[in-house]
Amino acid sequence: MAASWSLGGALRGMFAKPTIDETTWDDLETALLGADFGPDLTETIVDELREKVERYRTTDPKDLQRMLRETIEERLAKLDSTLTLSNRPAVVLVVGVNGVGKTTTIGKFAKFLTNYGRTVVVGAADTFRAAAVEQLATWAERAGARIVRPQQAGQDPASVAFQTVELAQREGVEIVLIDTAGRLQTKSGLMDELGKVKRVVEKLEPIAEVLLVLDATTGQNGLAQADAFVQHAGVTGLVLTKLDGSAKGGFVLAVQEKTGIPVKLVGQGEGIGDLTGFTPHVFAQQLVG
Repeated sequence: MAASWSLGGALRGMFAKPTIDETTWDDLETALLGADFGPDLTETIVDELREKVERYRTTDPKDLQRMLRETIEERLAKLDSTLTLSNRPAVVLVVGVNGVGKTTTIGKFAKFLTNYGRTVVVGAADTFRAAAVEQLATWAERAGARIVRPQQAGQDPASVAFQTVELAQREGVEIVLIDTAGRLQTKSGLMDELGKVKRVVEKLEPIAEVLLVLDATTGQNGLAQADAFVQHAGVTGLVLTKLDGSAKGGFVLAVQEKTGIPVKLVGQGEGIGDLTGFTPHVFAQQLVG
């Protein structure tokens, strides 16, 4: 579902004007703030564009539109958004706080990979939430992926992860996706638990990616919640869910700039096919028009 407000919509009216004037800059700033670029990044982009417009002595809003698109694309492309999945099996840990759509993202990612002809096994290592295991099993089935479940409630997550990688090695499955806890009911720290999962898996295979799932609608708050994962979990890529329309599009750039970690996948809807790889050029085009 597209958002009722979009950056592209807000900009279209602005770029349709006959000339760039002072209201153009106010409108641009308002539009970028509305799209969740955040105050610092908005100020930087507006200053950069003012300087370019002056340098090229243009008064044509179409030039400004092109410059904005190029600026966003250049900034997004500073980090490599390519997924590193060349190992066999390629082991991916999926991390994030509960409630961001981690389990559904794994289902969608499994579908994305099986669509490319890859074989996938999913490890249900969020063993503290029985509902998460059931939900993951449903998604895995829809995606045409196999699943390794805990053998009993509350089984050690690291042992489930280990069994999943073992199965992939034994049966030649190409990609392993491991769901991890977003919160723990036990006293051990969440990051310690994740560290243990990583160490145990790495006895069998190197970890190809640690993907952090963020809910784009929570914006800067979501990033604050996920900060511990960024600091301690060795995150290699971000997955943004609920990026419907372009109302929150600025968050994609803001989160990359803030964390120094590339966005690798984006989810734009509820369906199993609604997760795609991230391409800066296409994204900037969609965002700015």
